[in-house]
Amino acid sequence: MLENFPVFMSSFKQERIIRVYLPESYNDYERRYPVLYMHDGQNVFEDEGAIRGISLGMKAYLDQTSLDIIVVAIDLNPEGEERVNEYCPWVNGEISKKVLGYASPSGGSGAKYLDFIVHELKPLIDKKYRTVTDHTSMAGISLGGHISTYAACKYPHIFKRIAAISPGFYRNQEEIEKLLKHSDLNAIEKFYMDFGTKEVGEDEEMNQLFLGLTNGVYEILKEKVENLHFELIEGAEHRYEFFRKRIPSMLSYLYSDLNKTGMAD
Repeated sequence: MLENFPVFMSSFKQERIIRVYLPESYNDYERRYPVLYMHDGQNVFEDEGAIRGISLGMKAYLDQTSLDIIVVAIDLNPEGEERVNEYCPWVNGEISKKVLGYASPSGGSGAKYLDFIVHELKPLIDKKYRTVTDHTSMAGISLGGHISTYAACKYPHIFKRIAAISPGFYRNQEEIEKLLKHSDLNAIEKFYMDFGTKEVGEDEEMNQLFLGLTNGVYEILKEKVENLHFELIEGAEHRYEFFRKRIPSMLSYLYSDLNKTGMAD
């Protein structure tokens, strides 16, 4: 069951559509449910309305598997570079310049975006729905994986399980590595990360560059997070046709300890 409603983001002075998936069991029982927050909300649940017409297909998958979690998806801002601004905590750096071929002034609003989730959206969701308030996770694709990793550093006591699918660290590579090195991640229970071998198609030089950047983050994380899963997906490109195939693995890993009641065994 999906519910969509607008929420005012005070830090951005605008409304944003929030999409909430409730499991089929929600209206049958009085129990509480873990919550997974996700970005790029238009592309999370269904192809209809998804940007470029292809989503992660999570509604159908969750309905089929009866995984008892609540998923909260925040729509992206499609205007100009606003997605980059909101999902990047810092202005794009030198590595971004090397990758893009030009110096990008985008980025820098990631902290405000995350604060909206923590201080405005999460309290609203916890009040509106029967949630397990201290069982909260975050997952994202590309730059959504980047901001999710940032959330693990800034609010590890809140977002204890993290997933970064084909993360786009390169925009803030220098800063996210520095932050990870200096962050206490002991509270992180699980961290899922994957990356495709063909993220940019047949450009092998760029594929190796992106893989090297991702491995740079992985090498830091493996020293700090005990339960870390990294998977290299052979032949996978940076497109939703490939992202959606990894949703089962990602959810199975994050919630492997949940039984059919949605509670930990």
